[in-house]
Amino acid sequence: MQESKSKFTGVVDHIAIKSVDVTADAREYERLGFHVESEYSDWAMLRDAHGFGVALLGPGSKHPPHLGVRVETREALELAAAREGRVLREHRDRSVSFYTKDPGQAVEVIYYPPDFGAASGGEASEEPALGKR
Repeated sequence: MQESKSKFTGVVDHIAIKSVDVTADAREYERLGFHVESEYSDWAMLRDAHGFGVALLGPGSKHPPHLGVRVETREALELAAAREGRVLREHRDRSVSFYTKDPGQAVEVIYYPPDFGAASGGEASEEPALGKR
C-alpha cells in the first residue's frame, strides 16, 4: 500500500480576490445572494447559501489573493503548519490560519474555532503573504 503524500486533509472554503472598493463590492455580492460574514473597511468575507466564501481584499491588504482550504480541528491545523514549517496566526475575525503555496497560487489553510463569530477583540495579523517565518 502506498503512503499518502498529502500534507493535510481539508475542503475548499473560500477564494480571496482583490477589490478596489470593499464596501461597494460587498453590496454587489449581497445582490448576487451572498451574505456578509465579516466586513471591515479593508476586507470582507461573504458566503453563498452553501457556505462557500468570497473574501474581498482591499487596497493594501496584508493577504494575497488565494484559495482557502478549511480543516475541521485546531489539531489538524497545527499538524499541517508543523509539516510546512509555518507559524499560525489568529485573525481579527478569530479564524486561525497559515499560508503555504501550491505550484503557482497562495493557499491559506484555515480553522474556524467553535466560538467563531463571537465578538472578537483580536487584531489582524501582520502575516507576510508567503514564505517561512
